[in-house]
Amino acid sequence: MTNTIVHIGGYTAASGGRGAGIVAARRDPDSGELTPLGTVAVTASPSFLVRHPALPVLYAVNELPEGQVSAFRVGGDGDLTPLGVRPTGGADPCHLAVAPDGRHLFVANYGGGSVAVFPLAADGAPAERSDLVVHQGHGLDPERQEQAHCHMVSPDPGAGPLLAVDLGTDSIYRYDLDADPGRLVPRQPRIRTAAGTGPRHLARHPDGRRCWVAGELDATVTAYESTPDGAWHQRGRVDASERTGHVQPSEIAVGPDGRFLYVGNRGVGTISVFALDGELPRLVAEVDTGGEWPRHFVLTGPHLYVADERADMVRVFRVDSDSGAPEPLGEPVPVPSPTCVLP
Repeated sequence: MTNTIVHIGGYTAASGGRGAGIVAARRDPDSGELTPLGTVAVTASPSFLVRHPALPVLYAVNELPEGQVSAFRVGGDGDLTPLGVRPTGGADPCHLAVAPDGRHLFVANYGGGSVAVFPLAADGAPAERSDLVVHQGHGLDPERQEQAHCHMVSPDPGAGPLLAVDLGTDSIYRYDLDADPGRLVPRQPRIRTAAGTGPRHLARHPDGRRCWVAGELDATVTAYESTPDGAWHQRGRVDASERTGHVQPSEIAVGPDGRFLYVGNRGVGTISVFALDGELPRLVAEVDTGGEWPRHFVLTGPHLYVADERADMVRVFRVDSDSGAPEPLGEPVPVPSPTCVLP
C-alpha cells in the first residue's frame, strides 16, 4: 500500500508555541508509522486544519487576536501553495469545517464568540466573508465563561442544521444555511447543556441521531439523541475519565463502525474509550498517551494519532478492533506544539 500524507497544525511564537507553521508527514497505512517531512507552510498558529471534500485544498485557522483563515492548494508530496487569506471577523478562531457540498467554509471564533461564513470559489479559495453571527451571554465560570466562546462548527453530513458548540454560554446553536447569500438562519431553540459544562467539541454517530458532547469545564460526556422532528433530548452524562487529578477533555470522536467513542483528557494525559452499546457511553478502557496534554487526536484506518501540545509530539496507536482500545506503537514523533492532526 502506498504512503499517504498527513498535515499537522500547531502553535507558533505568535501564540507562545514552538512551531513554525503546518508540518507534513508521510504515513505508512500498514504500520501506522509517521515520517516528518518538515514545515510545508509558514503561517501563524494554524491550530486547526480541514480539507475540502472534493478539491486538493487545505484550510487552516490562524488563532490570533485578529483571526484569519488561510487556504492552501495541496501538492502530491504534501507541499502547500497559498490560495488566499481572509479575516474571520473575531479573535482566536479555533475550529473550522467545510459544508458537505464544498460551497461554504464555516469558522468558529473562540475569543469573538462568533461563527463566520465564507463562500468558496471554484478553485476552493475563500471569497469575502458573507456572514458573521455573534453569540451573546455567559456561563457560571467567571474566568472561562465570562462571554460567549464558540469552540466548534459541525455541518450535518445530510440536510440537517449546522451545529455551533459554544463553551462560554453552555449552548449548542443550530443554524440553517441560506446558501445564495451565504447567511446563517438560527433554528430555535438552541440546545443548552448543564450549567458549567463548558461544551468544547461534539461527535456524531453514523446513525445520524445520536451525538456526544465533551464538557471541557466539568470533565463530562453528555449524550443526546435527536428525533425526526428536529428536537434534541439529553440522555444523560458520564465522567470523561476515571483518573484522579485535573481532567480537561479535548477531542471527542466516534470510531468508524460506530461501536466506540473516544475522548482525549488533558491533565491526566489519557484517551478514554467508551462502548456505545447502551443508553449511555460505557467506559471500557483508559489509555495513557505518554504526555499530559493530548490536545487533539484522529482515527484513520486501524490507527489513532494523538497530538500532545505540551510534550511536542504525536503518538501513534493501533486500535484493537474487538475491544476498541488503542495500543502504542514505536516511539513518539517529535513535532513542536502540535494541536491538530489531519490525515
